[in-house]
Amino acid sequence: MKKIFSIFILSFFIFSNPLSAQKKGFYENVQKKNINKLLDDFNTFAANADFDRYFDCFAEESTFIGTDATEVWNKKEFKDWAKHYFDKKTTWNFKSLKRNIHFSKDGNYGWFDEILDTQMKICRGSGVVEKINGKWKIRQYVLSVTVPNEVVDEVTKIKAPIEDAMIQKLK
Repeated sequence: MKKIFSIFILSFFIFSNPLSAQKKGFYENVQKKNINKLLDDFNTFAANADFDRYFDCFAEESTFIGTDATEVWNKKEFKDWAKHYFDKKTTWNFKSLKRNIHFSKDGNYGWFDEILDTQMKICRGSGVVEKINGKWKIRQYVLSVTVPNEVVDEVTKIKAPIEDAMIQKLK
């Protein structure tokens, strides 16, 4: 009986790591689904001009970084800026085409990047999410306009007069 118990204990330790890895994979898949839902809902709430539900996706202490170099807002500042668009129902309609999600070792933070179909054509969304009271919230969101390499020189010429002044100011 002692021998059987010893074999059982040894087997448990040998096979526990694959089970842990399997459980971790299952947990990550569930969390990825939750974050995908958060980000998909986030886009849907904007498209539907649902101000309260859109901003509920953000953590209280969060940052939104927009496409213009001057657009770095905390949640309240972003709400103030966006309110008139939501009130007039002239919001944005983004659709995720591809999304990658990764996690911190403790599973409380995730970060993502995605390719978006928008009225500005292809944009990139990226950010950090945090699990707060069991619910994923956006801690930081960065929206970037993509520039195909084939036209980057032309785009640079167009934006240079505007951004040269800003560069001088920031120096």
